[in-house]
Parts: sequence; structure tokens; C-alpha cells
Amino acid sequence: METLDLAELDIRDVNRRLQGRTGDSDASDFEVLNPLGRHTIAAGINRPINVHIRGHAGYYCAGMNQQAKVTIEGNAGVGVAENMMSGEVRVTGYAGQSAGATGHGGLLVIEGDASGRCGISMKGIDIVVGGSVGSMSAFMAQFGTLVVLGDAGADLGDSIYEARLYVRGSVERLGADCIEKEMRDEHREQLADLLKRAGFDANPDEFRRYGSARQLYNFKVGNIGYY
Repeated sequence: METLDLAELDIRDVNRRLQGRTGDSDASDFEVLNPLGRHTIAAGINRPINVHIRGHAGYYCAGMNQQAKVTIEGNAGVGVAENMMSGEVRVTGYAGQSAGATGHGGLLVIEGDASGRCGISMKGIDIVVGGSVGSMSAFMAQFGTLVVLGDAGADLGDSIYEARLYVRGSVERLGADCIEKEMRDEHREQLADLLKRAGFDANPDEFRRYGSARQLYNFKVGNIGYY
């Protein structure tokens, strides 16, 4: 394992090394020491490596991730795994606002709670939260899956398109055009697979499914006078 110490290196140098743009090492496993809440750690990686961040990370950690498996051994600030394309990002602590925002693919696991707007405008990413999520989570979610083992704050799934939301605990209030939906076998199978991949031992039968009522984004000719 190659060690990159942010007490000695600039964040740009660390990210260049993780992106494979500097150095002649063929290491595929890295550890980042002394993150101390710095922003944009491990951003822009596009290769199949393992990155262990030993401590808390700041804003946009592992943003735009492709292929890599990034583990944050602590908490993460705003926008962790923002615009993620593939791979896996795991936060062993808590996550700030907009975790997984606009993510197109891959798996984001947050073992603790996530703040508001978790999964905002998600476009294919799978997000599993071991704790609870704040208000406006999955706002304008277009595709992908959000799994919450705890509770969800107000306006869950507001203006949602076709993403699937699974919540084990209570939901303070559903957002516009978001409704509870039937939990069929195909959904239980998908949920069981995501829980297993995320490393959580939970019964899919304890969850409820939420999704779009499909009334908000459809054009209705009878309402043309209001457009």
C-alpha cells in the first residue's frame, strides 16, 4: 500500500498521484493520512484502485469517481461522491449536505446519517444510508435507488422522476408527486442485493417503497392554458 500524507503533500499532488498522472509506482492500494477535513480529496479518479482516507474529509470528497473504491474512515462534508459515475464510495461516519448529488452510477454507502438533499438529482447511482437522511432527500431524483435504514426528513422525493426510494423508518412528509408504492418481489430482491453489497443486515420486508405518482412531469393538453 502506498502512503500519501497530506501533512507533507499538497492536495493537488495527492490527487494527481491517485489519478495516475504522476509517479512510476504501479500501486493499486493507497492510504491518505492527515486529511483533516480538506476539500476535494480523491476527486476525479478514473481507474480501479482502492483508496483509504484515514480521517475526516471536507467538501466533494471522491467527486466524479469512476472505477475506484474509496473508503473515508470518518465523516465527509458537503457533496461526497458528487457526480459519481461508477465504483464504490463508503463513509464510515456521517455525511453532509447533498451526498451523491447528480450521481450517474456506482454505489455510495454512508454508515451513519446523511444531511439534507441526499441523492439530489440522482441519475443512476445507488445510495445506501445506515442512519437517517435530512429534508429534501432525492429531490428531482431521476434514476437510481436510495435506501434509508433510519428515518427520512420532510419532502422526501420532491419532484421525483423514476428513482426508487426504500425507507425502513418513518418519513416526516413526502414531497410533491412522491407517493408510497407497492412493494413487490422484484423490489425486495433489488433491496436485498443492495443491503448485502452495502454490508447491512436488514430485512427487506421492514421497508416501504416510494416513487413518482407521475403527475407532475407529464404534459396534459387539457392544461395548455396554464403553461
